[in-house]
Amino acid sequence: MLKRSLDFLVSLCALLLLAPVMVVIAWLVKRKLGSPVLFSQVRPGLNAKPFTMLKFRTMRDAVGSDGKPLPDSMRMTRFGTFLRSSSMDELPGLFNVLKGDMSLVGPRPLLMEYLPLYSAEQYRRHHVRPGVTGWAQVNGRNSLSWEEKFKLDVWYVDNRNLWLDIRVVFLTLKKIVAREGINASGEATMQRFTGSKEPE
Repeated sequence: MLKRSLDFLVSLCALLLLAPVMVVIAWLVKRKLGSPVLFSQVRPGLNAKPFTMLKFRTMRDAVGSDGKPLPDSMRMTRFGTFLRSSSMDELPGLFNVLKGDMSLVGPRPLLMEYLPLYSAEQYRRHHVRPGVTGWAQVNGRNSLSWEEKFKLDVWYVDNRNLWLDIRVVFLTLKKIVAREGINASGEATMQRFTGSKEPE
């Protein structure tokens, strides 16, 4: 209850303070990348219950001759890269926190299609609300392998407390300033998860 109350109060204050910044970002996204300004996608939340996650759009619409979207590296622009490296694309996620779909700190919400691919241990990352930032994000973010990320997520589930959350928030701000761990090696974003390489 304390964590949820703090999530609500902090996200509300942050939205009020950052409203002018978010308006400017929205205008720039529409001008540089087009509409819609927001990227929305169904992701698994607490106990894998689906919810619609919001982010600022960071990629342009671009398709190949076959009509399919081009790879992320070809759709990403310098402006989109800036939004991701500064984590400004995550600001609309504060609405998800305010609503209760997410927490400020917790395992990042991934794709619904990954759910059947997790091992039983990895699936435990869904025993808490997903977060705007998390323990894996401040310990390597997208430079980590999926297995390393999931171990950190489950560690957070087992060891979460208020002081750990405060530590994660401050470490997140430090990571944002340093622009560390934004992309996986050789990739514009993180490679897709195709299943656990570890035994159950």
